[in-house]
Amino acid sequence: MKDRSGETVRGNNDTKRAEMKGEPGEIVKPPKSVAEKYAELMEVDKRDIQNGRLYEFIDQWMGTPYKFGGLDKDGIDCSGLTLLLEQQVYGINIPRMTSQQVTVIKRKYEEELKEGDLVFFDFDGKQFSHVGVYLQNGYVVHASSTKGVMIVKLHSPSMYKYFSRAGSIIDQPIVSSQVNN
Repeated sequence: MKDRSGETVRGNNDTKRAEMKGEPGEIVKPPKSVAEKYAELMEVDKRDIQNGRLYEFIDQWMGTPYKFGGLDKDGIDCSGLTLLLEQQVYGINIPRMTSQQVTVIKRKYEEELKEGDLVFFDFDGKQFSHVGVYLQNGYVVHASSTKGVMIVKLHSPSMYKYFSRAGSIIDQPIVSSQVNN
């Protein structure tokens, strides 16, 4: 179903555009409570939490269970989370699958990573089998297959030994609406 603006309207259990201030790609100040929460979690000053759209998106998805192929609040996988985050926060369209997402990045060294960059991991001996989004101060948001959407330190023992590649998304066209399934 579409509303008057042509946007797809979905029920509570379907993918929906997050209720965030501003437009995709626009940097808006985060609510104080969100800034304080993520500053503490990532061990940074609350003034360093500047992208309100990013942290409100994360806040809305935090704890959502993992579901292979999932793209809604009932369950989401790593590439689905990355896809929706890039669309809704940055207005960037990227492929759906991790193996395709790795093809749209410009590789970077770890110390060059910035908020919104993609980080890839090789789990179970499979190259580029997992993806997350770099935040700051060495933290990454991802959809864990056992714990759901969460923020972890890139250098945590459970993650870093599988770290494979990272980089910025090569310029992709701005999208006007999110993926429809």
